Amino acid sequence: MNHPRSAFGAALQAAPGYAPGPSLGAERPLDALRPGSAPQGGAADAPAKPVHGGSLMGRSAPSGRLPGLRGTIRRLPGAAAVALAALVVVSMPAQAGLFEDDEARKAILDLRQRLRAVEDQTAATAAQQNETIDSLRRTILTLNNDLEAMRAEVARLRGSDEQLVRDVSELQRRQKDASQVLDDRLRKLEPTKVSIDGKEFEVTADERAAYEDAMGVLRTGDFDKASTALSGFLTRYPSSGYVDSARFWLGNAQYGRRDYKGAIASFRAFVAAAPQHPRAPEALLALANSQAEAKDTRAARRTIDELLKTYPKSEAAVAGKERLASLK
Repeated sequence: MNHPRSAFGAALQAAPGYAPGPSLGAERPLDALRPGSAPQGGAADAPAKPVHGGSLMGRSAPSGRLPGLRGTIRRLPGAAAVALAALVVVSMPAQAGLFEDDEARKAILDLRQRLRAVEDQTAATAAQQNETIDSLRRTILTLNNDLEAMRAEVARLRGSDEQLVRDVSELQRRQKDASQVLDDRLRKLEPTKVSIDGKEFEVTADERAAYEDAMGVLRTGDFDKASTALSGFLTRYPSSGYVDSARFWLGNAQYGRRDYKGAIASFRAFVAAAPQHPRAPEALLALANSQAEAKDTRAARRTIDELLKTYPKSEAAVAGKERLASLK
C-alpha cells in the first residue's frame, strides 16, 4: 500500500488547473492538516459550503478528523477536491489498521509472555510432581522391603511359636513322667497300713514288697529259695511288723527243706517273741514235730505238754494230744 501522502500528491498533480499555492505547498506533510494546525493563507477560517449532491466533507467530522481540511478542499479545483476527500477517507481506516496492528502485536506479545509463564509454571509443577512421585516410589519401595522383612520375621516367629509349643508339650510330658516317677518313689517311701494275723501296723512299700516276694516264693514250694528270702527279710527289716510272721514261715520253710535244727530255732524265737500271736499254738506244735524228726522225742513231749497247758482250747492242742500218743 502506498503512503497516503504520496497518493494525495499524485492525485493533486493530476487534477486539471492544479497550481501549488502558498496555503498548501507541493509536498507539505499531512501532519499540518491535523487539528490545531491551520493551513497558510487562513483558508481554515472560511465557512464550509456543501458540495452539490452531498459531499463527504459536508458531514460533521467524526472525532479525531482534521477540522481545517474542509477549507483546503474548497480552495482546490473540483477534481482535486474530490481526490483529496477520497484520499482522506481511505487513509483514515489505514491509520486505524496500523493502530489495531500495534495493539494486536502487543496482545500477542502479552499472550506469549503469559503462555511462557504458564509453561514455566507448568514445567516447574511437573518437575515438582515428578520429584514427589520419585520420592513416593522410593518410599513405597522402602515400605515394601520393610513389609517383606516383617513377613519374614512373622514367619520366623510363627515357626518359633510352633517350636515353643512342641517344646512345652515335651516338657509337660516329661514333667508328668517325672511326677509319676516321683509319686511312685514317694509311695514306696511313705508308710502304708497293713493287717496280717490280726495285727495292724505301718510298713514301707519296699518292706511290703520284700515280704510279699518271699511269701510268693514259699507258695511255689521252693523251700530253699523261700528260706533264703525270709532270712534276708529278717536281716534287712529286723523291726518290721512282718517279723513275727516272717519267723513263723521261715520255720515252716526250714522244716520243708528238712533243716530241723533251723526250724527248731525259728519256732522257739517266734514263740518267745510273740506268745500272744494267733499262730503261737501252731508254732509249738511245729516245734514238737521238728524235735521228733530230729529224734529228740523227750523234747518233743515236753513241747506238747507246754502246748496243752498254754493253749488248751486251741486246735493245735487237739492235734498235739494225737501226736503225743504217737511219741511213746
